[in-house]
Amino acid sequence: MGLHPAARVRLFWGLQVRVPSRRAAHAVLALATAPAVWAFNCPVVIKQAEELIKKAETKVTADTRGLVDDAKKMVAEAKAHHENAKTKRDHADAVRKAKVASALAEEAITLQSP
Repeated sequence: MGLHPAARVRLFWGLQVRVPSRRAAHAVLALATAPAVWAFNCPVVIKQAEELIKKAETKVTADTRGLVDDAKKMVAEAKAHHENAKTKRDHADAVRKAKVASALAEEAITLQSP
């Protein structure tokens, strides 16, 4: 016995989901596309990276100086991508660079811990 066409939803990354109704199908699609909307919160991600860098700067050691400097450089690049963004791709680049900056700052913080 086959399912009604609305009962099957193929998500954009190839995953196929069975849903009981058309309303549920719309809910699945809405949830599947939500991460794309969240991904372009450039100012929020950049702010988080800046806060982590400030925390990492409190106890800079010779081992962590390079990480902190690289994180600052990545945040500056993320801000530039965000300010000059013309497409979603530009915003995605800004978010990616801000996340890399956060990772570098977190690594510096971890290395500073005894």
